[in-house]
Amino acid sequence: MDIPRIFTITESAHRIHNPITPEKLATLGIALRLEPGTRVIDLGSGSGEMLCTWARDHGIVGTGVDLSQLFTEQAKHRAVALGVADQVKFIHGDAAGYLSDEKVGLAACLGATWIGGGVAGTIELLAKSLSAGGILLVGEPYWRRLPPSEEVAKRCEAQSISDFLVLPELIASFGRLGYDLVEMVLADQDGWDRYEAAKWLTMKKWLESNPGDDFGKEVRALLSSEPERHATYTREYLGWGVFALMAR
Repeated sequence: MDIPRIFTITESAHRIHNPITPEKLATLGIALRLEPGTRVIDLGSGSGEMLCTWARDHGIVGTGVDLSQLFTEQAKHRAVALGVADQVKFIHGDAAGYLSDEKVGLAACLGATWIGGGVAGTIELLAKSLSAGGILLVGEPYWRRLPPSEEVAKRCEAQSISDFLVLPELIASFGRLGYDLVEMVLADQDGWDRYEAAKWLTMKKWLESNPGDDFGKEVRALLSSEPERHATYTREYLGWGVFALMAR
């Protein structure tokens, strides 16, 4: 049970596996007015930066679940490094269908709504673990501006233009699902650069360290094409944000 190898190579040096900077992640924690002892689950927790830094800064306790064995181990090491290993735990497993053993005050899925088959299904899944009056956090892409063609959408790593909504439509969709949007923190182009560009040095170093690996052809092809693709497409068309929701 693991994610495709290409991600464990390209994002092996990432602490945050989404296009949001540490500063914006900190802003989100402050904006949510987290109280010490708040119980949190994070489905698709990656390398655990959100849970670990919020445990340090706000005194939350929580559990992260991620399909990547590497990222889960990195999360455990991060918890030790920040002195919060007694507050947070990380599980290597499939977050799809995961339910907390006890109700939580905050249930999150940032950038992995595929676990519920999309935004609506992920919100439904998270809500099953949420206590009354709790907050749901969903991290999701949106179109900064609509791509002019399906080909451009695919170069943004979407399957189709219909995969994502523009920001006003995404916000309106939360209301149709019975939720109020109570906070949001949006990534910017710098956040996208930090997420995407950080992969390039990682790939270069991996290629230098693994000259005989058959997987090198795929990594080499990505390193040759990704900078231009990102600058032309993702950076210009795709936004990303974290949206805090409470039931109406």
